[in-house]
Amino acid sequence: MKDTAMIIPTYDDMLAAHARIRPHIRQTPVRTSDHLNELTGAELFFKCENFQEPGAFKVRGAANAVFGLDDAQARLGVATHSSGNHASCLSYAAMRRGIPCNVVMPRTAPQAKKDTVRRYGGRITECDPSTSSREETFARVQAETGGDFVHPYNDPRVIAGQGTCAKEFIEQTDGLEIVLAPIGGGGMISGTCLTLSTLAPEVQIIAAEPEQADDAYRSFHAGRIIADDAPKTIADGLLVPLKELTWHFVSNHVSDILTASDPEIVAAMKLIWKHLRVVMEPSSAVPLATILKNKERFAGKRVGVILTGGNVDLDRLPWMAG
Repeated sequence: MKDTAMIIPTYDDMLAAHARIRPHIRQTPVRTSDHLNELTGAELFFKCENFQEPGAFKVRGAANAVFGLDDAQARLGVATHSSGNHASCLSYAAMRRGIPCNVVMPRTAPQAKKDTVRRYGGRITECDPSTSSREETFARVQAETGGDFVHPYNDPRVIAGQGTCAKEFIEQTDGLEIVLAPIGGGGMISGTCLTLSTLAPEVQIIAAEPEQADDAYRSFHAGRIIADDAPKTIADGLLVPLKELTWHFVSNHVSDILTASDPEIVAAMKLIWKHLRVVMEPSSAVPLATILKNKERFAGKRVGVILTGGNVDLDRLPWMAG
């Protein structure tokens, strides 16, 4: 397994990634809502990555890693650990190339996400819901299979792939002044920083995080990585900590990190479902929740919001009783 953790991807890497993955992803649409604009006082533009075939933006980075492998490594397949969306997206990309994919997932991951991984041919090994258990279990699985480790976010190939989302967003939407995306491990935010720092350096980049899993917020203000081992929040896609590579982008290019409580996240999720009429998961609602909480900061601005994923259990929506 190559150590790719501190190879810093470049803008040219992002352009190469976009050319490589174009046959395997969708150029997702940008949606608007008059009601949400009135509610926030801003002009909001939502980049709907929940419309990707596997239901999340992570197909971009996963496809870049999978289709960048040489034939010898590809025969051994790929392996990763993930709470859900990276697992499903890597399984999807591996299926399209016809290679094996082994995934370590927390046993508490939503059933909908496990079902998606299996539908795309991924083989799941479950672990305890903590970062330490996830990484220990993965080390065993990776040693047994020999698959190329595609880290969910601390991988230059993944970050270059995620950066293609911001490229499309800028090309689809004129005059954005701010772009917000959720932050967990920081893959999407890092890709956004990678692209916008060259393509549109005037655009402010803000990350949005759950209050109950706010290690990126605390890291940002402390000037060093602070990692929580097993935070709990309804935004289950944002449970993992920053790593060295994503911290590089966050510390150098992110303007601020804003947080929202779980009830605020659920309220924002309901608004998006109702007024954009799209299916998305709690993690994707965190940016709107922070905008609603800090309206004065965004009033009168043209604000891009990346809806990162839509893999949610429709029988267990957060506003359902019981």
